[in-house]
Amino acid sequence: MPILDKDMTLCISLAGRPSNIGTRFHNYLYDELGINFVYKAFTTDDIAGAITGVRALGIRGCSVSMPFKEAVIPLLDEIEPSAAAIDSVNTIVNDGGKLSGSNTDYEAVAQLLAEHAVDPSASVLVRGSGGMAKAVVAAFHGAGFRDLTVVARNAEAGQALAERYGFRAVTEDPAPGHAVIVNVTPLGMNGADADALAFGAAHIEAAQRVFDVVAFPSETPLIRAAREAGVAVITGAEVIALQAARQFERYTGVTPTPEQVTRASEFSRA
Repeated sequence: MPILDKDMTLCISLAGRPSNIGTRFHNYLYDELGINFVYKAFTTDDIAGAITGVRALGIRGCSVSMPFKEAVIPLLDEIEPSAAAIDSVNTIVNDGGKLSGSNTDYEAVAQLLAEHAVDPSASVLVRGSGGMAKAVVAAFHGAGFRDLTVVARNAEAGQALAERYGFRAVTEDPAPGHAVIVNVTPLGMNGADADALAFGAAHIEAAQRVFDVVAFPSETPLIRAAREAGVAVITGAEVIALQAARQFERYTGVTPTPEQVTRASEFSRA
């Protein structure tokens, strides 16, 4: 890391539970590319005061995590379509005191659907109804998918999410047969749910594509089962790396190469 100086540009993150993932990702690329930026993680119990500080101190960029993604919206000057589509901001850019908000989770999912050439006519089954599920479902909708079912234990949340985008919701798994199955729950994540399989073997084997947004580990039980069944996958590691890369580009104006993004992502997860 370079020695701090008065001309160094500051970017930050605001989260209820800060981690080193974004800090390591962004600082790795600043160092590799020779950019005079530094990135630091914060938490706060005064989100309005924190955003005032971003504006007043000229902090260039601010990543926003739970529980602040919706609370920051009225504090900003402009909301980009990616954030407006889901009423959720995860990225703030400060241009001379004007704060704009976007959602790079939404953008990352949309880009991955395009890069993996997922057919918009395919039937989709999404498990989950939380904040990230909203980004995923909205991205599928924006990409032209029209046959999507949300399965969620919370019937009210699942129904509200599905109805917003013209889809259907259920509380129990429908019969296998969906071409794309997507996990947007903690099932398979490091911790208490590490061994949990988000979908059963019948759903996996009937699918053409399995998408798990869980990033830690990148090889979740669902992803491993899909690979063993010969089913194409999209991993949470792809999502988290791409959304961070889009933040990096917004903050710095520099587009890192895919190889640089991969190295930074691996460093951030080490």
